[in-house]
Amino acid sequence: MQTGIIGLPQVGKTSLFRILTKARVESRGGAPNQAHVGIARVPDARVAKLAEVFKPKKITYATIEYVDIGGLQKDREKNSASLVPLREADALAHVVRLFQDPAIPHDGPIDPVRDIESVEIELILNDLEQVSKRIERLEKDLKKKKDPQLEAEMQVVQRCKAALEAETPLREVEFTPAEKKMITGFMFLSQKPMLYVLNLGDEEAGEIDHVIEKYKLEKLTAKPRTAVVPFCGKIEAELAELDDAEAAEMMKEFGLKESGRDRLIQATYRLLGLISFLTCGEPECRAWTIERGMTAPQAAGAIHSDIERGFIKADVVNWENLLAAGSFAAAKEKAQVRLEGKEYIVQDGDVILFRHSG
Repeated sequence: MQTGIIGLPQVGKTSLFRILTKARVESRGGAPNQAHVGIARVPDARVAKLAEVFKPKKITYATIEYVDIGGLQKDREKNSASLVPLREADALAHVVRLFQDPAIPHDGPIDPVRDIESVEIELILNDLEQVSKRIERLEKDLKKKKDPQLEAEMQVVQRCKAALEAETPLREVEFTPAEKKMITGFMFLSQKPMLYVLNLGDEEAGEIDHVIEKYKLEKLTAKPRTAVVPFCGKIEAELAELDDAEAAEMMKEFGLKESGRDRLIQATYRLLGLISFLTCGEPECRAWTIERGMTAPQAAGAIHSDIERGFIKADVVNWENLLAAGSFAAAKEKAQVRLEGKEYIVQDGDVILFRHSG
């Protein structure tokens, strides 16, 4: 799963990318459209706790890929080129500046609502251009011959055009599964789930739980397929350089309950509709990423397509029950391991042993 990081220039996008992925990135210099790509480990205390019991040779966490593009400019042509790498992303993280710093220029006073709207308009205009081109093409094709499939597509793209012209991002428009399928290939930017990352100054760290109300951004939290995470970029950059004990001490000083990095990655995970199931044993303790609502055979497919094809049954136990029992055998004795079939919907935190043929 991939998340694209966007925003205006000098709002802290690349700093956020470094904090999330712990990647060393150079300044873009003369290549402002160059995208940075890195992997972030999804924090999961369950994996670490189970590993203490099973003492595996290997521990593997779930991951999310982040892509950081250059800041959006007033030049639409340059923005179109910058936005290309985001078409492949599953979600977007928009970094919004709330920090005050006279050394870092900003276009006018700090105004998160204005900044959010200006970036959203760029995404909408980019999508509108695509939709308009497709409508032109469909009109030409439908003049040549009537085609029910093309007529159905025309209806959907015209709905998209109407929404975009009304400055409504497509993530706020309801589509049927059939309609979604028709427009999947466009990879519309304004349709992608949006995570707003509010980049605060150090002095606001203690107020992190009340920032949304303070800046009157409650409307954002009510929007569909949208999440909001306040974040202190400078503090997080320092935390990323410290060991766990020093980081915990520093968070305590600033009144932070957990690192913004962890909150951000977990928020991305939830926004994408993802959960983790776990596998445990002597070779490896591992978290596997699947979409919420997947069945046991589909989850097996995350490990290997052969296991999905040959799926027979799944031994399932809640991770806390397994941890308390200390082993699968002990959990079975307590009747905490269930045998589930093909219809079972996997739950977040299930530890699963798949039975399969072949």
